[in-house]
Amino acid sequence: IRAEGNRLSHLGNGRLKTDTAAALARRLAHLDAMVAALIADHAPRAAAVEEVFVNTNPQSTLKLAHARGVCLAALARAGIEIGEYAPRLVKKALVGTGSADKVQVQAMVARLLPGVAIAGPDAADALAVAITHAHHLASARVLR
Repeated sequence: IRAEGNRLSHLGNGRLKTDTAAALARRLAHLDAMVAALIADHAPRAAAVEEVFVNTNPQSTLKLAHARGVCLAALARAGIEIGEYAPRLVKKALVGTGSADKVQVQAMVARLLPGVAIAGPDAADALAVAITHAHHLASARVLR
């Protein structure tokens, strides 16, 4: 997204996919290359990521943490400031309650970015994190 004051505009959303049959290290390297390409294409000044939450499946949590680490490293390597937000904080920032469900989050993202075709629930979550970060940065500028 792009944030100009309180105004948000949509630049794009989607999902980065890797070959599930490939070894984890190869998948992480591919993810790093895809994130680096996005950074090169869009030259963001800031980025935001969701903090890791514990799934019922520890292996899924671990793989998510690996992928998150790759994203953090790619952003840091490019010198981009990164905001990190807990899932409950993102839900509270967008919906008003930290226990909001995915449908409520998607509805609020659609309301804040009208007319945008959201590429699924993961993309909606990513946009929600980006919106939370934009609001956080705007609040920080006001307080200065």
